[in-house]
Amino acid sequence: MKITVIGAGLAGSQAALRIANEGIEVDLYEMRPLYTTGAHKTEKPAELVCSNSLGSYDKTVASGLLKEELKILNSELINEAFSKRVPAGNALAVDREGFSQGILDLIKKNSKINYIKEKLDKIPRDGIVVVASGPLTAKELSEDIKNFTGENHLKFFDAIAPIVEKSSINFEKAFYQNRYNKGGADYINCPMTKEEYEKFYNFLINAPKIELKDFEKSFFESCLPVEVLASRGENTLRFGPMKPVGLTDERTGMENYAVVQLRQDDKAGDLYNLVGFQTNLKWGAQKELIHLIPGLENAEIVRYGVMHANTFINSPKILTPFLNTGKNPDIFFAGQITGTEGYTEAIATGLLAGINAVRRIKGESLVELPETTMLGALTHYISFEGHTSFQPVNSNWGIIDKTGIDRKILKNKKLKTEFMSERSLKTLSEIII
Repeated sequence: MKITVIGAGLAGSQAALRIANEGIEVDLYEMRPLYTTGAHKTEKPAELVCSNSLGSYDKTVASGLLKEELKILNSELINEAFSKRVPAGNALAVDREGFSQGILDLIKKNSKINYIKEKLDKIPRDGIVVVASGPLTAKELSEDIKNFTGENHLKFFDAIAPIVEKSSINFEKAFYQNRYNKGGADYINCPMTKEEYEKFYNFLINAPKIELKDFEKSFFESCLPVEVLASRGENTLRFGPMKPVGLTDERTGMENYAVVQLRQDDKAGDLYNLVGFQTNLKWGAQKELIHLIPGLENAEIVRYGVMHANTFINSPKILTPFLNTGKNPDIFFAGQITGTEGYTEAIATGLLAGINAVRRIKGESLVELPETTMLGALTHYISFEGHTSFQPVNSNWGIIDKTGIDRKILKNKKLKTEFMSERSLKTLSEIII
């Protein structure tokens, strides 16, 4: 018995490891480095292309609850992420190089995994297959997926934030602090006066951008380029990624007009990425813009922001809550190609697809998680046929089933999230998988 997994990103690596750890042989296909994507920088599996943060690990935050669920399900990748974490307040940020290397080591030492550096242009039609080719699926495979599903792909563009060297940051202006002083002082903050912000804003909205074709102009709302956010109004950034609330510079005692935050990107703490600054600006304009930020006047930029196409299938017309296709139950999909957006979500769907692929090959009943759990809510959301305009979704409290929750609890945000979190973890711990 053998299962094929296409793609060694977060979802594919997680699916392959779970399948192999259940005693089933896996052919894990990865096209890099033979074929590049334009966004990946290495040939290692589970590369974190955009941010190095997997989001909050607070279980009263939606993405944090999903991480707790993955712990209960003994996710190999979440365990590795926590072992490679770097300081980032309540967020699970990792040393991206160390994390990818750790996953590569797990794959290589697992005798059940045959790691194949080869590009597949078609989904194998015989045997159990997990398609986890990601949002940067190659053209030929993308066409075969479209032919197999009978559905056109939907596309949006994702944006990557710049990274700078910590040693080039001017700490006479920048300061360390977490918002509201929660946790350690993990973030570097670059404060702006009203005049500095207005100069920054005016440059940003007039800066030259890489021209996109018409089909490329659809963005995922929760990962908008900073220039798109800025175009919605002068104060949009001040209420978004540059909000100053909870960040009072103790040297002055003042709350600034706007603040740019930087988050540690590597284990050594030498590199920091600009939080929320994913962008489509031309590189020369990016450099000028970054140097307008107080504290980053002489910043050494080690990676500029870039744009890349993200592809996802029309899952509501294709997938079941088990993550296999109605057309062929032996073919599963996992990761961002399903329309579940985010690192943790990719790991989660890879895990569930791996679990159900094993059950399928053994002739056992597949696992359908209840909508009172975050992972169950995600899989039901993307497989709900009633969507009229399906778009990618992160883990969020809006998709959780609230049936039976007392109205008084629902009216109190804190009580509501605490209740849903505890109910989810209790439910999941009682399910035998």
